[in-house]
Amino acid sequence: MAPVGPQPPATPPQPSAEMRKVAEEFEANFLFELMAPIFETLDTEGLGGGGSGERAFRPMLVQEYTRQLARTGGVGVADAVARELLKLQEGGGA
Repeated sequence: MAPVGPQPPATPPQPSAEMRKVAEEFEANFLFELMAPIFETLDTEGLGGGGSGERAFRPMLVQEYTRQLARTGGVGVADAVARELLKLQEGGGA
């Protein structure tokens, strides 16, 4: 016999931890591509003392900034990617 009365809404399937990690890595790479040119225009006198050492290691610093940004919520790209990956996994994607 079917239940009578209002039913609680079904919870949508959630992306796996691995799927979420891939989505966050994608967002971090996306943010890096947006932010790297900004940091390239900054003068190197300051944060790391300037010079060739700072120019060499600055991309790694920007990459870590973007990884942390993606891990802590980012700008929403990871959420959208995770949803699309889940659709593909369930067979609902193209």
